[in-house]
Amino acid sequence: MNVYVHPSAIVDQGAQIGEGTEIWHFTHVSSSAIIGSQCSLGQNVYIDNHVTLGNGVKIQNNVSVYEGVILQDDVFCGSSMVFTNELSPRSAFPHDKSIEYKKTVVERGATIGANATIICGVTIGEWAFVAPGAIIKRDIPPYSLYAGSPARQMGWICMCGVNLAFRGGQAKCRDCDREYRLEQDRVTITKQYS
Repeated sequence: MNVYVHPSAIVDQGAQIGEGTEIWHFTHVSSSAIIGSQCSLGQNVYIDNHVTLGNGVKIQNNVSVYEGVILQDDVFCGSSMVFTNELSPRSAFPHDKSIEYKKTVVERGATIGANATIICGVTIGEWAFVAPGAIIKRDIPPYSLYAGSPARQMGWICMCGVNLAFRGGQAKCRDCDREYRLEQDRVTITKQYS
């Protein structure tokens, strides 16, 4: 199997790791984690039990992905960003049962910038972009750009990562020529290129 695991990393028995995935220094993958193909887990990453990562996921240094978090294909997690999985954590009253963890879904192609915090129970739409340092406390739609603390929408973004400027409900990316439609605060792609 074509998987690279750095000698300092720990991959517990039972973890499923896809072809071409790289696991770097001091990273720990728990026994019931499922990691897709062509992923990259940077230094000091923790993947909890019952976590699923799609194909092509890139997780930069110092990120913990806790139970309840699902990362779909091609998600990018910047350095030191944070996922939570409990809304009311207490040391004296631990919540340590899977049913108590809130589900967080990061859909295909979304980017989460360095030092951002994702409060559990939200869905980050496909190809959305969360700016560095943002705090996400609610669902964000596909192709949206969010920044700030708490985060608010700053605009719309192309699959390739370039800001979109809508005129009359239509936008064309200046870099890749993909075309989009904006209706009722939802963006859909109308013309795509490979």
